Amino acid sequence: MNTFIKKYTIEKWWVPLLIFIASVIIFFATIGIDVFPPKLFLIFGVVVLFLGGVIQIFNNRRLVGFLNVCLSVLILSFIAILVFSFNSLYGPTDSFADNLELPDNVLLEKPLNERVDTPPVLIKHENSGEILSSNINFQLYNSYQPGLYEYDLWIQSDQSGTVFLKVYKITQEMLLSSSSVMNESSIRIENTQGKIKKYSSKDDFTIYEGDWGQPYGARFELWFIPDDTNEEKKIAQKNYIIEGWMR
Repeated sequence: MNTFIKKYTIEKWWVPLLIFIASVIIFFATIGIDVFPPKLFLIFGVVVLFLGGVIQIFNNRRLVGFLNVCLSVLILSFIAILVFSFNSLYGPTDSFADNLELPDNVLLEKPLNERVDTPPVLIKHENSGEILSSNINFQLYNSYQPGLYEYDLWIQSDQSGTVFLKVYKITQEMLLSSSSVMNESSIRIENTQGKIKKYSSKDDFTIYEGDWGQPYGARFELWFIPDDTNEEKKIAQKNYIIEGWMR
């Protein structure tokens, strides 16, 4: 046994490397075949290359052994990155919005792609679900990817405090991405002294439910917490067609 190990890991230092290369080829060639798990071939090749390098190091062939160990780690890391990237792009998607239809009895707006300087026109529509007034309004915008959003707020308030959004799936009254949306959409406002002032979200917020290309209806509620009472109250709401962020 010792003679075999000495011959094929020390004298013929390239044998573990060839075994590793063969295992990688077999791994990719057998993906999707249920007869034998492909990852076992890859694990076997990595173990052979790694142990061969360790044996060479302890037998005073440190350079070759070190290179074998490093090569096994680097190649395995590269393959792991490829597999992770492939699964991220082509793996299972979020089924949240599958087979969902946009409600036809609710007025739905689309987020804008570019910022506007003036508040949107107040839309009066039967069963629109909107709660807006002449001194409070907001506009939703698409960010750089579907599922990421920003918004502007126009408000007249005699109180200072914090505003934030809550988002609900209209058809099932389900609160969406509750903690992340409320935190990421928070805007600090001050007493506007009788004037209507514009505020903007500092960064985008994420709706995680759903996937790209699967639009569904969501109700965006604007809530306000005054500094003097710390009691939250809803001050506006609008309905939008949105998509979830594809993870």
